[in-house]
Amino acid sequence: MNIKEIFKNNQAWVNEKLSVDKNYFSDMSKGQNPEVLYIGCSDSRVTAEELMGLGPGDVFVHRNIANMVPTTDQSALSVVNYAVEHLKVNHVVVCGHYFCGGVKAAMQSADLGVLNPWLRNIRDVYRLHKKELDSLSDDDEKYKRLVELNVQEQCTNVLKTPEVQKAIKERNLTVHGWVFDIHSGKLIDLEINFEQILNNIMEIYRIV
Repeated sequence: MNIKEIFKNNQAWVNEKLSVDKNYFSDMSKGQNPEVLYIGCSDSRVTAEELMGLGPGDVFVHRNIANMVPTTDQSALSVVNYAVEHLKVNHVVVCGHYFCGGVKAAMQSADLGVLNPWLRNIRDVYRLHKKELDSLSDDDEKYKRLVELNVQEQCTNVLKTPEVQKAIKERNLTVHGWVFDIHSGKLIDLEINFEQILNNIMEIYRIV
């Protein structure tokens, strides 16, 4: 890749936007009002706005390895706080993807140096669901299921935060767990019963 090509691409994009709306960038500079917070994986194959058919200003995005929301990660928690408290998003999406390198690495017994503490969060998900995962004899199915369960657990971590609990009560904010299937290009709604999850965890994690 020639890095200079990126600037040529950028100019072409600017020209395209201005040809449709001469006020496109001046209007966009006035502020943002996204409806959705999207927490996804940093994988270069998995975009955010593009796979949802949305554009600049529509989605507040946070990406990291394996779409994690660890309760000790100030970066992820700050994004959730800002999106929910200040931008007033109405939807929080945690989106994983099949064939996730982070999830695959966490399934292996290997010392990966600085990645170890991060991957330990995914290994904790495996531990929580070990009985179900170990019942799957096919490694690919186990891999895909751990991707799904990791999404569920990260959504649960989102639900543990006080700002999300408050927003659910005050303005009916909704949390969603999705998976992107790289093979088909399709988004899959895991249809997780968050009301049940909330009922199960609120005795311990209720803050507001």
